[in-house]
Amino acid sequence: MAANAPLLELRDAVPSFEESGLMPAPYNLRIMPGECAVIDCRDFERAAMFADLCTGMIPLTQGSIKFMGLDWSTLYDRQLNALRGRIGRISRHGSWLSLFGTHLNIMLPHLYHTTDPFEHVVRRATELGHTFGFPGLPITAPDRLSGADLARAACVRAFMGRPDLLILEDISDMLPEETVLPFFETMTAARDRGCGVLWFVRSSAAWHAYRKAVNIHMRLLDEGLFSLRVV
Repeated sequence: MAANAPLLELRDAVPSFEESGLMPAPYNLRIMPGECAVIDCRDFERAAMFADLCTGMIPLTQGSIKFMGLDWSTLYDRQLNALRGRIGRISRHGSWLSLFGTHLNIMLPHLYHTTDPFEHVVRRATELGHTFGFPGLPITAPDRLSGADLARAACVRAFMGRPDLLILEDISDMLPEETVLPFFETMTAARDRGCGVLWFVRSSAAWHAYRKAVNIHMRLLDEGLFSLRVV
């Protein structure tokens, strides 16, 4: 990626309505390394679809979406998987596999994309687990955890490795209050090393305490993406 180039850039990107349900409006967004973009969206499903759009999972009928200077539409499967391995994501609906313990759900995506020794991955996951209030890594299956513990686990999984982009769906109603400050601190540490953040929220309460550190504020509606003033 060229110096001073956008980390994520949507240029008049029009999604396929048939394959996404997103209205075929042109979407424009640019996030530079280290920037945080807050997107107001009250509809969970619309936010998740837009997150999929930004990760190249939805075909376009026109325009382009580039991540780290690479156009998703021009990449092969192996390249797509490698590039998506640079993204940490919190998904509202989790994408948890109950066949495995939560600890494996947390570590498996990172193990797939790294050559780090297994013990290093375990150590880092455990450190993040402590950060978000676990006494260690939960080995219980995800479907047996409370909503609050699943939200903690989602944070641990998203911050594993050294993601270049964080895509965070709103889980503020599930995240325990004592976890909010560690969430902000961990996100800020990632931004300090150049990670960009795309953060979906449903109300100002979710990001009010972090508003001074936000660079971009937009609203996602059926009609498209609209800029708002950062206050």
